Amino acid sequence: MPDITRDEVAHLADLARIDLSEAELDHLAPQLSVILESVASIRGVAGDDVPPTSHALPLTNVFRDDVVRPGLTAEQALYGAPAQEQQRFAVPRILGDEQ
Repeated sequence: MPDITRDEVAHLADLARIDLSEAELDHLAPQLSVILESVASIRGVAGDDVPPTSHALPLTNVFRDDVVRPGLTAEQALYGAPAQEQQRFAVPRILGDEQ
């Protein structure tokens, strides 16, 4: 795979609206070339018979059944609240009237 030139890095940075200095352009060009070479080598290993996966081993999620259980009533939930208003917790206002 050909090396990425400094001008190509500058073009990519411009597309991404990233302002890079001259030193950063010089530093990033070889790094991006190495990254692309690594991706190309992985792409070459995976054949058409290898399905894409997110993990090396198959994972199975363990889910519990959704069981409806009784919850707290409003009175029970607000029992220990220091302040309440219209069956809600009352808290100090943090936003002004402009919000």
